[in-house]
Amino acid sequence: MNKRNQIADFGKKLMALGQMDNALELISSEAKKLLNADRCSIFIVDKEENLLWTKLSDGIGRIVTSIDSGIVGDTYKTSKPQVVNTPYDDPRFLRTIDKKSGYVTKNIITVPIFDSKREVIGVIQLLNKFRYDFDDKDLEALTFFANYVSGSLELVLMNEKL
Repeated sequence: MNKRNQIADFGKKLMALGQMDNALELISSEAKKLLNADRCSIFIVDKEENLLWTKLSDGIGRIVTSIDSGIVGDTYKTSKPQVVNTPYDDPRFLRTIDKKSGYVTKNIITVPIFDSKREVIGVIQLLNKFRYDFDDKDLEALTFFANYVSGSLELVLMNEKL
């Protein structure tokens, strides 16, 4: 099955969900399968508090960081996807999260998630591709995936606010 068909099948499952926790869990699980990665975090933008936070983060619980820190913060600020295959050499990398969790990040891919007004409402981050590093094909697939889930995520976030 090609990646676009895989994403379309996933879309059918996603549309059946209504709660944020369930939707984020399904998005995370499918993103990991799509790119063969170990972990996935979906950061939600809170503009009022200037924060990026996860409701779900594999293996670590909730992560809260300022809107302009780390590779995820840079993805939010620039509205551009990022591939970082040597994170410990990157000054933006938040080593404290690895230190706190005991996890060792080997490579990272992040992609912004846009709402219907083309504003960033979240950032999807995958860690540690099982074989090799993240590449341009991964970036293309995850960008397509993020665009595909953006409408559903926007609806889920709106429902949560109501």
